[in-house]
Amino acid sequence: MKKYEAMYIVNASLDEAQFDALQKRLYAPIIENGGSIDKVDDWGVKDFAYEINHMKKGHYVVMYCTADNAGIEEFQRLCRINNSVIRTMVIKKEEEK
Repeated sequence: MKKYEAMYIVNASLDEAQFDALQKRLYAPIIENGGSIDKVDDWGVKDFAYEINHMKKGHYVVMYCTADNAGIEEFQRLCRINNSVIRTMVIKKEEEK
């Protein structure tokens, strides 16, 4: 298992229930493959520096997790195919010595 940091931007027009359902759907493959969601840092709705897909705002979320390759790859795949996720970036954290 490796540690990852993922930042993703969600469509700001989703209500609270839709946002929670989307998060559960995105995190499910990580948990099902034996990983864990260590911390979720919700930054809230922020203005974009420039317009993306005719949108001017997005809901920013940073998620820290421990996952295997299958779990994080499925997370990235779900982010790519979901129309509510505007952008995503996943970074593998360095091992602490």
